[in-house]
Amino acid sequence: MTKPVLLETGPMMDLISSQLANDFTVHRLPAAASDREALLGKIAGDVVGIATGGHTGVKTDAALLARFPKLRVIGNFGVGYDSIDVATAAKRGIIVTNTPDVLTEEVADTALGLLLNTVREFGPAEQYLRAGEWAKKGDYRLTPGSLRDRTLGMVGMGRIGQAIAKRAAAFGMPVVYFSRSKKSDVAFPYYSNLIEMAKAVDTLMVITPGGAETKNMINAGVLAALGARGILINVARGTVVDEPALMAALRNKTIQAAGLDVFWNEPTINPEWMSVPNVTLFPHVGSASVYTRDGMGQLVVDNLVAFAKGEAPKTPVAETPFKGW
Repeated sequence: MTKPVLLETGPMMDLISSQLANDFTVHRLPAAASDREALLGKIAGDVVGIATGGHTGVKTDAALLARFPKLRVIGNFGVGYDSIDVATAAKRGIIVTNTPDVLTEEVADTALGLLLNTVREFGPAEQYLRAGEWAKKGDYRLTPGSLRDRTLGMVGMGRIGQAIAKRAAAFGMPVVYFSRSKKSDVAFPYYSNLIEMAKAVDTLMVITPGGAETKNMINAGVLAALGARGILINVARGTVVDEPALMAALRNKTIQAAGLDVFWNEPTINPEWMSVPNVTLFPHVGSASVYTRDGMGQLVVDNLVAFAKGEAPKTPVAETPFKGW
């Protein structure tokens, strides 16, 4: 029996590729444009499934989707799926799946770690020790920042946002939040206006979806409202923050510091970040443990194999609810 045809738009974990090969004829989109076109010319008419993710570097947009008349399912590696044209997929009845829940706790842990590193300057303190400065010059400076006198404003209160807020509250931090709507099951105080929340707090934690609706949401106005004691932490998408505005705010001391795990054009980030002293930079490691990435990869497989077996996918996104194959 002929296996259905599936396309991987970029490099996937061996865990994903090896298992998908049991139920699909798997093709991998080459990096070279000419090779890519040659492959698509051969298989596009037969592709029924796509395995993709923001890490693949290939945007699954309307133009690419139009190449696959038989496409039925897209398995996305990651919670965020802003690299997929979900509106086009929904119109065509294509089911898009993602990998929620399995990375919630890991990303929340990373968010608190990034906040602590940024506020208490643990990275520079370690480098001070490694450079031999402790013995030469004495103790590392007293950090101007501490969690002890801060209020955390959450920008986004989904699954991961709630996990971060729970951790912050356990650290003794008052927590408030801004999101598109008030959450009936969240007890933290709610703000319907981001500027007003930024004025009321001194620490912003960004964990909101990417995409056109949130592009440059954290702009110069928000940063000015946050103020001179302000700390910004972004574990969402690079596009949510206006990077030139943030860089200017850090250099001009409009805010105190920032911690970033995500960037515009990553991994080729703006080299100017390397000369900004009051920013902590992580290379998008939010969910990057073997344990969590294996769980995410397995969920990608389970969602796609469900199609091959005629079963319901485990985690279709809200815009493309499962109504049958």
